[in-house]
Parts: sequence; C-alpha cells; structure tokens
Amino acid sequence: MSIVSEYQAESLQEVAQYFRKKLQFETDCADVHSAFANGDIDFTLIHAVGSEEAFRQKHIPGAMHFPHRLMTEKNLADWDRDALYVVYCAGPHCNGADRAAMKMADLGFRVKVMPGGLTGWADEGFAFAGE
Repeated sequence: MSIVSEYQAESLQEVAQYFRKKLQFETDCADVHSAFANGDIDFTLIHAVGSEEAFRQKHIPGAMHFPHRLMTEKNLADWDRDALYVVYCAGPHCNGADRAAMKMADLGFRVKVMPGGLTGWADEGFAFAGE
C-alpha cells in the first residue's frame, strides 16, 4: 500500500460531505472572477492585508481594502451581517485572509476565504486594478 492510499474515507458519502463542507468556507479566484465578469456579485470582496498604498498599486478589481488588523466590532458596526464577504490576502504564504475570516466570523458575519489571493489571481492570468 502506498502512502497515497494509506488513509481512505469510510464511504463516498463521507468524501462528498467533506468537500461540500470545504466549499462552505472558501471559493476560488476563477469563481470570483466569473462572478464579476457575469455581474453575479452577491458578495463583497475584501483585500484584507497591507497598506493603503500597496492596495492602490495592485489589487483585484472590485475589491475594497480593509486590513484584518482593523476588523473590530466598532469598525464593523454598520456592516450588514446578512451579506456574504469574501476575503483574500497576498497569497498562499500569507494567513491574512484566514485572520480576517476568523475575526469576521467571530463578530457574526458570513465569510469565505479566497485561497491563493493575489498570487492565485496572477496564476490564473487575471488582470489587476491599480496605478
């Protein structure tokens, strides 16, 4: 038996349940890009790291800048808790999106992470906004 097949799920239903659950917590760059391209924007995209200057230089089109370090009850008091928020950061080497998602969830917001962030967006060949 290889290390690849060493650990198996008990059932195919268990496998499907795992991936269904995973998709409740994250989305990918291609899906976000498609939603913006098709006008199916039922979420707010948040660039959750970095300085305002770095955001002005390069960000995903349609995103707002709101660093996770500023996500507090007071700063999010007027935000819609029924809305869906998608957070991203610099890339797979960065945990800023995870920090933002944790903070927002703790404060009662519906949130997903976009793994890959700016790096994933570039890997897909999508254009950036910025100066």
